[in-house]
Amino acid sequence: MPRSDQVSAAEAQVLQDAIEKAIAAHRSSGRTGIAAAIMRGDTLVGLAENAVFQDCDPTRHAEIVVMGKAAAQLGTTDLSGCTLISTLQPCEMCLAAMRFAGITRVIFAAQQANVGSKYFMFPKLTITDFQAAGEGFTHIGGVSEQDVLYLYADGEE
Repeated sequence: MPRSDQVSAAEAQVLQDAIEKAIAAHRSSGRTGIAAAIMRGDTLVGLAENAVFQDCDPTRHAEIVVMGKAAAQLGTTDLSGCTLISTLQPCEMCLAAMRFAGITRVIFAAQQANVGSKYFMFPKLTITDFQAAGEGFTHIGGVSEQDVLYLYADGEE
C-alpha cells in the first residue's frame, strides 16, 4: 500500500481505465464524460460512469453510482478501507456521500479550479474546506489531469 499521499501503480491504472471510460462516454450522444471507480487495496471493486441523464436523476453522479455498485459487490454499506477514484474532483454531494460510506481517500484527475463552474454548486467551498470540516480524509488531485481537462473546460454536459 502506498503512503496516503501517493498513488499506487494499480490506482494509476484504474484512473486510466476511468479516463478511457469518460472519454468514450463523452464521445457518445446523451452521455456525460465523467467516470469513477472504487478500489479496496489494489483490487478494483467497481467502475461506473455518470448516469444523470440516462436515469433522469440528478443524484446519479459517477461517484454515487460506483459507491452503490461497490456496496452491493461487497455486501455492505461500509466502504471503509476503500479508495474513491474519479476523473473529476468529486462535488459537494459526492464528497458527503463518500464520507457517509466511510471512505477516507480520494484520487482524482481534473481539479475544481481548472474546470467549468457548473460542476460545483458551492464554488467557494474547496476540497480542503470539506477536509477541515470533518475528521478529514486524504485527497490527491491533478493526477493525469491534462488527459481530461478538455472534457470539463466549458462545463457542458
